Amino acid sequence: MPLLEALRVQAHRPHAPFYTPGHKRGRGIAPSLADLLGSAVFQADLPELPNLDNLFAPEGVIGQAQALAAEAFGADRTWFLANGSTCGIEAAILTTCRPGEKIVLPRNAHRSAIAALVLSGAIPVFVEPDYDPQLGIAHGITPAAIACALRQHPDAKAVMVVYPTYYGVCGDIEAIARLVHQHGIPLLVDEAHGAHFGFHPDLPISALAAGADLVVQSTHKLLGAMTQAAMLHVQGTQVDGDRLSQTLQLVQSTSPSYLLLASLDAARQQMATQGKQLMTQTLTLAHQARTQLSQIPRISVLSAKSAGSSSGFAALDPTRLTVTTMGLGLTGFAADEILHQQLGVTAELPSLQHVTFIISLGNTPSDIEQLVNAFVHLSQHTLSTRFSIPHFPFPTSHFLLPISPREAFFAPAEVRAIAHAVGRISAEIVCPYPPGIPVLLPGEEITEGAIAYLQQVIAAGGVITGCADPDLDTLKVVIDE
Repeated sequence: MPLLEALRVQAHRPHAPFYTPGHKRGRGIAPSLADLLGSAVFQADLPELPNLDNLFAPEGVIGQAQALAAEAFGADRTWFLANGSTCGIEAAILTTCRPGEKIVLPRNAHRSAIAALVLSGAIPVFVEPDYDPQLGIAHGITPAAIACALRQHPDAKAVMVVYPTYYGVCGDIEAIARLVHQHGIPLLVDEAHGAHFGFHPDLPISALAAGADLVVQSTHKLLGAMTQAAMLHVQGTQVDGDRLSQTLQLVQSTSPSYLLLASLDAARQQMATQGKQLMTQTLTLAHQARTQLSQIPRISVLSAKSAGSSSGFAALDPTRLTVTTMGLGLTGFAADEILHQQLGVTAELPSLQHVTFIISLGNTPSDIEQLVNAFVHLSQHTLSTRFSIPHFPFPTSHFLLPISPREAFFAPAEVRAIAHAVGRISAEIVCPYPPGIPVLLPGEEITEGAIAYLQQVIAAGGVITGCADPDLDTLKVVIDE
């Protein structure tokens, strides 16, 4: 662990600090924060000192740590990210698409991809993901949908896919990679929720193993890194590594946290040496949870069988549990609140019909027992009522927006009452969070269906982010010329 070891040495080196940060190795930190976290962490909260290398021009321990990560994850080259997968997605699109150039991507892409469209000026060709109206879940995009988009837009410069989705659903990534490469363009993969895939044969194939050219992983989400620590991997020659390094300098902090960077080094070493063992334990817990939850009346757990026949559902991450709560007479938001406030179980993602849980290497058998017992309680103590759920308002496949996200973001805008916004062009991102998938984005026409869905989310207890008015009484729209 070259980076972690170098940070350890620097943290314990006696010296008079005349550099940032201002707390000077913890001596000036607020006592209340020191009481919470202890003092040792602040001794290691150091800047780019001579022996700690430079994230933007790594020639020492950061370079060594990134090379070890590339080997562990199966890449030709790896970059550490201190600004999360968000900056990796932004850099991926900035690297491969110039202003006015097209990129094919799913409509259920994370909001970071929309931010990248605004920053880059790239033109999105949205592909409608495979959608299950019974479960109210968008799955992956299909090879057929990608093929159709590329036939209609042969001048596209890249394809981006989400693999897996927030619900753990994986599309046919190998077929998509072959198809994209037949067109001579790179496949970019938002694998934020799949950093663990390459470490056990019972998990879905990793995007790199499937042939992706550029992969962004949130190492902190499933592995042992600290929150906001992520990695970007590249293989092959489709992506210009030098340009990628330049674009990362545009979207990453010039003061990266060495605590985050060192946690990436440690997480990589942990998986390289114990990955299969840790994933075996995790899969055992996940199987136990899935089996026991499936026996509880009035709830169901997402599986390949429950999803039915879907070409956008090629595989499922077994460590991701999505529980449908409609049989309890509860929205996912209501069930999540009871679980968190009353039963001591906190989920990753509530939605209108479901609550989603992540099982990872940090979970224990007692966690699984508490989760199962909580749902037994809900099943026994809630009334069964019926309620309707609107479908997610995806736009028509393959059509370009009336104006680009960048044009809409910078265009003159006005605030309109929600009732008078239908038919106008959105000037802002409107996004239930989590999972951070926009329902409306800059440049997109505002529809009655989108507003109805957002209002249903608010009524059910969800949170709307991105827009100026989170209560959704008003929306910002592009001023008509």
